[in-house]
Amino acid sequence: MEEQDDTTTTVIQQPFNHQDFGKLLFGCEHYRRRCKLRAPFCNQIFSCRHCHNASMSAMSNPKDRHELVRNDVSHVICAVCNTEQQVAHVCSKCSVKMGEYFCEICKFYDDDITKKQFRCDDCGICRVGGRENFFHCKKCASCYSMGLRDNHLCVENSMRNHCPICYEYLFDSVQSATIMKCGHTMHNNCFKDMIGQNQYRCPVCSKSVLNMSRTWERLEEEIQATAMPEEYHYKVPILCNDCNSTSEAFFHIFGHKCSHCESYNTRVIGGTDR
Repeated sequence: MEEQDDTTTTVIQQPFNHQDFGKLLFGCEHYRRRCKLRAPFCNQIFSCRHCHNASMSAMSNPKDRHELVRNDVSHVICAVCNTEQQVAHVCSKCSVKMGEYFCEICKFYDDDITKKQFRCDDCGICRVGGRENFFHCKKCASCYSMGLRDNHLCVENSMRNHCPICYEYLFDSVQSATIMKCGHTMHNNCFKDMIGQNQYRCPVCSKSVLNMSRTWERLEEEIQATAMPEEYHYKVPILCNDCNSTSEAFFHIFGHKCSHCESYNTRVIGGTDR
C-alpha cells in the first residue's frame, strides 16, 4: 500500500496595496505616471510638459505657441478614475498614488523611481541620477556629476543656456550634459556626435575641447613634408583660439602654429606680410 503525502503548502499572500494600483501602466514616452496635467495657460490636458510643449511648438500661429511652466500647474487628472483635482500625491477619489515619486514644489510625478529622482533646492528643480552622485556648483548654478567636483572650469550660469548643437535649454533638459575644457556645456549626445564628425572646437568659443597634442604633432609632420611653392613663402598674422594670443606664422594650406602655446587651432587675421 502506497503512503500518501499529507503535507500541505501554505501560500502567504502579500497584502494588496491599493495605492500601487496601475503603477507603471499609465503615462507617455517621457514619464510613467498615473495622472495628467491641466495646462494653466491654454487650459488643455497633457500627460506632461514635454508633450504640451511639443504640441504647442507645432501650432501654425506663432501667437499660440507657449511652454508649460510646471510650477504653475494647479490641477491634475487621475489616470485611473479620471477625477480632476488639485495637485496632490494621492488621488482624492480612488486613493492611488498618482506618481511613486512626487514633488509638491515642482508638481512633478513619476512612477519609475529607478531614475533616482531628487530635488535640488539650489537649482530649484528635480533631477535624476541619485543625490549622492551629484553636487551643486554655486558659480555654474547647476548640479554636476561628482567626477567634476574640483575638476571643471566654472563659467557663471553656464547651464542657463541652450545647447549650442540642438539648441534645447540645458538647465531643465531631461538629457545629461557635459562640461567641456573651456567651461561651456552641451548635451552628452550632442558632444559625442560633434566629436564623431571630427569637430574638436567648442561651438561657442572655438577652443579645443580635447587634448589635441598628438593631432598637432601629426599635422606638423605633414606640414614639414609638404613644402609650399616659393611664391607662398610669406608670414600671416594669426589669432590662437586656445590661448587668445596673436602671433605670426609662415603661410601653409594645412594650418598655422601658435608661437605661444603651439596649438594649430588658429585663424588668419588681417593682411599678409609679403
